[in-house]
Amino acid sequence: MNLGIRWKVALGTLAAVFVGLAVAGWLVIRSVEQTELSRMAETLETSSGLAAMTLRPLFDQSGSTVPGPLLHATVRDLSQQAHLRITVIRQDGTVVADSAVPTEGLTHVENHLSRPEVAQALRSGRGMDIRASQTTGERTYYVARLLSASTPAQPGISVIRLGLPLTSIDERVRHIQQDLATAFGAAFLLAMTLSLWVSRNLTKPLSEMAAAARQLAGGTPGVRLVVSSTDEVGLLAQTLNQMTDQLETKIKEVSDDRAQLLAMLIAMVEGVMVLDYRGTVVQVNPALERMFSLELTESRGRHYAELIRHEGLTALVSSVLQTRSGQGGEITLSPSGRCLRVEASIAGGSREQEACAVFVFHDITELRRLEKIRKDFVANVSHELRTPLTSIKGYVEALLDGGKDEPATATAFLEIIMRQSNRLNLILDDLLQLSQIESGQVLFRREPVDLRALLERTVAVIKPLADKKHHTIELSLPDEYWVVEGDEERLVQVFINLLENAVKYTPDQGRISMAIRNATHLRTTPPRAMIEIVVADSGIGIPEADRPRVFERFYRVDKARSRELGGTGLGLAIVKHIVEAHSGQVWVEGNTPRGSRFVVHLPVAQESSTAVSTETGSR
Repeated sequence: MNLGIRWKVALGTLAAVFVGLAVAGWLVIRSVEQTELSRMAETLETSSGLAAMTLRPLFDQSGSTVPGPLLHATVRDLSQQAHLRITVIRQDGTVVADSAVPTEGLTHVENHLSRPEVAQALRSGRGMDIRASQTTGERTYYVARLLSASTPAQPGISVIRLGLPLTSIDERVRHIQQDLATAFGAAFLLAMTLSLWVSRNLTKPLSEMAAAARQLAGGTPGVRLVVSSTDEVGLLAQTLNQMTDQLETKIKEVSDDRAQLLAMLIAMVEGVMVLDYRGTVVQVNPALERMFSLELTESRGRHYAELIRHEGLTALVSSVLQTRSGQGGEITLSPSGRCLRVEASIAGGSREQEACAVFVFHDITELRRLEKIRKDFVANVSHELRTPLTSIKGYVEALLDGGKDEPATATAFLEIIMRQSNRLNLILDDLLQLSQIESGQVLFRREPVDLRALLERTVAVIKPLADKKHHTIELSLPDEYWVVEGDEERLVQVFINLLENAVKYTPDQGRISMAIRNATHLRTTPPRAMIEIVVADSGIGIPEADRPRVFERFYRVDKARSRELGGTGLGLAIVKHIVEAHSGQVWVEGNTPRGSRFVVHLPVAQESSTAVSTETGSR
């Protein structure tokens, strides 16, 4: 049975009191009985001596008895005076006189030789016994002695036996038991009341401490105990309050440290994975979940191989956990092709869910892409510059070898050298311009630009070039004027470059269109009003695989044809930088049924787009 400490204390105290009272009562009753029996024994001893002295003259020296009536009368008188039962027994056990038995009934009294007190008296001169009388049925104290003073008994000597009923002792003991029961009952009730009061006062603070401990275990803050005493219980309550304060302080420190750690992990762009000695995930941060698309799975508590299946990473993790040493490496994810640099360090944990190794994943995809672009750029620059330089060098050598002596040949060679020099100069100019834009040395003006007038001006510049190839240029403009904020000359450069490319890469008698319409940039918050300008052609088009790279420096879809058409490979890269400098976007799409569509998004100026549309009605 599960009892509280209050009932354990109360019941334990009551049990001790009950046992103590029971033992005390038994000792009191036993002491009273012993005292009364001792007093009764003295009385019987004295009375037996007097009775023997009285009856002894009635017997002659030969041991014969006086006549029965006289003996019976004498025994009855002595019994009445002493308030005792007196019995005279022959040596053979025959009862010759008994104050409790009529004379005529003596013949029916059984032989008393087997009575313990009689047998003792016959052996030693005196005997005693306490038992229930077979004659009267009462518990009786018997004392027997020889009528003669000789010991041992001579033949014919009778025995006198005195019996005193223990009724008075039993009655007295019963009254004492009742008084003790009353007193002990009152004492027990008082002890029970006091024990319950003491146990309540003793266990109430302990119960409050237990309740406070449960609240602390449940995470309830600010639990305090009222200290109302200076004893051990009060000291315990005060100590528990101090422990609570220290625990809350420690929990706050741990929570703050954990919050700071989680904030750092969440804010890190690098992926972090913490493993224990078995390879079980202890912690990961959101960056890692994004890298490996783990957002929909519970990572912690699972083996890393269940979450990330990559042969290179598995080999690296196994090596780190086995050797307990920091290592590093690079892995490439498929099918995305992302490149990750993995750095592993040892934390030293050797138990379950304890940090053993920390892996940091750096996404170096963009770095590798930029390195590749840089390598390609160096290779492309070298190639682009080598081509005209090689041509110039070759024709100069031809002139030196004798070509200068032939005027016609010298003139042709010099014209080629001039064209290659001009091409080389164009490349260097574009490189210098692109470098200045990328480094921020070019300052773009911020002024309202009438986009309708700008596009009309651009088409007018390109139209003579388009007419040479019999192209049709269609310009679709809305009635109202759209205004953007930016550098007008740079925006003219963007659309001239796009139209010039459309003319170059569209066969004769092709169709080129330029349209403008309203658009919305949904990636901004709130969505921003944008103007969309589309330059479409019916030319040779750009394969889908090459479209993402056409804005890279010196990237050519058809290198041989591009050089034939006089392109430097830097025009679209300049276009992209100028558009992005105006907070816009540019990309290329496939045209229907053939050709390309270059789409430019530019933000609308802060003024309303209809602010300058008042001239529409006057035209």
